[in-house]
Amino acid sequence: MTRFLPILLFTFLAAGTKAQSVISGKITGNRNKAIIGASITLKDTYDGATTDSSGHYSFHTEEKGDFIITVSAVGYREVEKQIHLAADTTITLDIELKEKIDELKAVIITAGSFEAGDRKRVTVLSSIDVATTAGANADVTGALKTLPGAQQVGESEGLFVRGGTATETKTFIDGTLVNNFFYSSVPGIAQQGRFSPFLFKGTVFSTGGYSALYGQALSSALILESIDLPEQSSGNIGLSVIGVNAGYQHLAKNKKYSWGISYGYTNLWLAFKAIKQRQEYEKVPSFHTGDLNFRIKTSNSGIIKYYGYLSGNQLGIRTNSIDTLGYKDRFRLENFNMFHNLSYRENLGNGWKLNAGLSYSTNYDDIEGALLDAQNNPVVASGLEYKDFSLNTPGNYFNGKLVLDKRLPGLSVIRFGSEYNHSDDRTNYTAYNGQKYTSTLSENITAAFVETDIYLTNNLAAKFGSRYEYSSLLNKNNIAPRASIAYKTSPKGQVSLAYGIFYQNPERRYLPASGNTGFAKATHYIAQYQKVTTTTTFRTEIFYKKYNALFKTSSSGNNQQTVISNNGFGDAKGIEFFWRDKKTFKNLDYWISYSYLDTKRDFLNFPYAVQPNFAARHTASLVMKRFVTEWKTGFNISYTYASGRPYYNIMYDGNDYKFSDIGKTKDYHNVSFSLNYIPDLFKQESKRFTVLVLSVNNIFGINQVFGYNYSYNGYRKTAIVPPSRTFVFIGAFISLGVDRTEDAINNNL
Repeated sequence: MTRFLPILLFTFLAAGTKAQSVISGKITGNRNKAIIGASITLKDTYDGATTDSSGHYSFHTEEKGDFIITVSAVGYREVEKQIHLAADTTITLDIELKEKIDELKAVIITAGSFEAGDRKRVTVLSSIDVATTAGANADVTGALKTLPGAQQVGESEGLFVRGGTATETKTFIDGTLVNNFFYSSVPGIAQQGRFSPFLFKGTVFSTGGYSALYGQALSSALILESIDLPEQSSGNIGLSVIGVNAGYQHLAKNKKYSWGISYGYTNLWLAFKAIKQRQEYEKVPSFHTGDLNFRIKTSNSGIIKYYGYLSGNQLGIRTNSIDTLGYKDRFRLENFNMFHNLSYRENLGNGWKLNAGLSYSTNYDDIEGALLDAQNNPVVASGLEYKDFSLNTPGNYFNGKLVLDKRLPGLSVIRFGSEYNHSDDRTNYTAYNGQKYTSTLSENITAAFVETDIYLTNNLAAKFGSRYEYSSLLNKNNIAPRASIAYKTSPKGQVSLAYGIFYQNPERRYLPASGNTGFAKATHYIAQYQKVTTTTTFRTEIFYKKYNALFKTSSSGNNQQTVISNNGFGDAKGIEFFWRDKKTFKNLDYWISYSYLDTKRDFLNFPYAVQPNFAARHTASLVMKRFVTEWKTGFNISYTYASGRPYYNIMYDGNDYKFSDIGKTKDYHNVSFSLNYIPDLFKQESKRFTVLVLSVNNIFGINQVFGYNYSYNGYRKTAIVPPSRTFVFIGAFISLGVDRTEDAINNNL
């Protein structure tokens, strides 16, 4: 054994003195911050190390030649570096890792937008929220009026946002424009939206600074995304004091396609018998509605969706004439509306995505006006001949849009596309003496846009875009840049800034223009902070909106206002707050919103810039919802407030327009309540789900005044008030084939 000791000793010494290389350095992330626990390995070997609390590492290796060092850490992009190892090499290798852009962690660019949907991490209002918000009457826009930025305008349909008119807010379904989203206007009575909230899975309510994919809206965009395939085949039946409805959705066994159909009839006769209306109805409002849909999955990521809708409604009202005491004004309306929407979504591979959509709609209003005596007989009064008329307005509208997305490294995306919008409106007016006036107005708007989302880190992202439009009617074009940036200040909080220029054509009712006009223009500046957890949402925004080239009008024949110039101007600025909390009080979900608005504008026939009559300086809402599981009952209450709105009368003195009367209405208050009860009417195995609903709007009967109407000579005025102080709805809704009891409980129905 002693003979082998020198050999063994030589072997160990040789091993101990074999040439080794030392690799060391520091691993850092953003802002030179040390990364703890990063893994550093020599690729295809067992040599490596991890960083200590200061981000440093060091290890030895006996390898020689060209190798690759791999550095990885949770939340960061992996980095590889090529090195050359020779005998007794000492290498210092400091590496900076880039943060991995993760959809679950990344900042969200949201300045100016409330977003909700199954693909969004921040849900503000879901379909269930819309259906159960007291006072919203299951109307999408009714619920959105409880969010900051929207005004409480009760005498006219539409969303009035941040000092803008209702026509300055445009609505889109699956990317394409929806004309006539609301039922046709009735003097002094606001109309609801035509579409059920349960048609949509995603909602973006942009109160400003919205994407370059959308145009022709100075103030706001309401972007709705329809549902894909249903969960399973099912039917539904609705019974209420004002109507009936039924529908069926069929899902194929292979879950590759579905189709559905529904029909509804509404008649307000019984409701008006029980609740006295301020107007005298010679024809009680009645509605027939129906829709048809199909959806086909073209691949795991692709789908074709079609939705078709039609409705017909009619009504006739008589109101006391303010122009001639003892007489009445008659208004009759018959409307037919049809809407078709076809969309296609597909991932094309290699990071490309296609979104395409087509929509077509037609709207026909047949309106009659007359002056009636005390016995409801038509009469013609000198100076008031314009009250005796008939008007029908057939309109056809087409919109097509194509958008291509290209995924860039991380979450960054560039998208571009084009849009074409065609409208064809015809007006047939018959005066009291039988003389007919006919006009046709056609418009083609073509647009192209490009936009990119750039994610620099999980904490910093930006959106840059621009939109080009050409109007054949105005024979003018525009370029509208848009930009947003967002920075994550904490795991749940972020700040955002947004800027954009927006253009819009004149309203059709003020056309044809008598002068050379162009686009109206608005420039938006928005700063936002929000902090969102799974149970709470806090959000505040300050904004400034500058109006240029607003449309000025003057009176023409038939008492019609027409555009004469683009000399109008204005601005709007303010601050908004939103707080939603599902945590503090057990089983209670509530939200609070507040808006302060300072706005003036000189447009239409205004003599000078004033606060418009649809804008209140202060608006606020409190919405509370509680579901009592033991009773299977949901209790919902809402309170909305708006400070007094200005009112005024504008008279023409032969030379110019002047304000002949200026004032402010009383403050607006509304407390509404709804109750939803889920009875055990059927056995569980029957897969039937029933909800009984009781809803009361303005439960305390508070007197509300929206403004004033003036006589043609300006000597008399009468308050514009709701048709009734209080409205009560009672109904039952039955779902066949799907038991949604748990959904209702979990969503605080």
